Amino acid sequence: MVNEFEEKIAGEITLSPDPGKAIRKWREEFKLSQHQLADAMGVSHSVISDYESGRRKSPGVNMVRKMVDALIKLDREDGSSVASRYMPDMKLECIIAMDEFSEGIEEQRFIDAIGGKNLNTERMPTKRIHGYTIVDSLKAILSLGSEDYLKIYGWSLERALIFTNVHYGRSPMVAIRAHPLTPAMVVYQRPEQTDPLAVKLAKLERIPLVTTKLSVEDIVEKMNILKEGNKWIQEL
Repeated sequence: MVNEFEEKIAGEITLSPDPGKAIRKWREEFKLSQHQLADAMGVSHSVISDYESGRRKSPGVNMVRKMVDALIKLDREDGSSVASRYMPDMKLECIIAMDEFSEGIEEQRFIDAIGGKNLNTERMPTKRIHGYTIVDSLKAILSLGSEDYLKIYGWSLERALIFTNVHYGRSPMVAIRAHPLTPAMVVYQRPEQTDPLAVKLAKLERIPLVTTKLSVEDIVEKMNILKEGNKWIQEL
């Protein structure tokens, strides 16, 4: 549950049109001064001030991770008073699994890891995948409200949204096309077939649309291998 709370904070900061304002909101929610947060993060006090004022550009994934870790750590030391207020109803029934990568995974490496096939054959700028969310598409259609949409993005937009229970794949791509937030990649897990409209929408959004025959369990296992591989590379 705490991970979901962390994802909520990180998502609001990274996806906000004004990240500095979101940082200030959460710092004040935890009743911390800029100095307290900076000390817990091990950074200069001016760093927090510069982010909140907009003098620094939006923080990267690693800086947001450090910030969220510091907020949660200080809250735990204070009895988790803030986290406890946000715990109820944090879990979305449609989310099967989600996680983040400490460093981005190359697009093709991600596709190869799940034995995927990219249906969008147009040349596009390649992106790195910083996380993934496995979503039950049927449950998402029935239960996901617009106010919950941010939760499937976790820490970063640069992630793969992996949809299960896909018949033709039109609805997930229509929903993505209609929303201002766009993932780095969309994956359909064992679709019956893929609607040509879904492929067309992927081309319009300039994102890979990938199909995989792996089970959900195997996908999660492959994601864990990618995550551990990244960790090993960083330790070299």
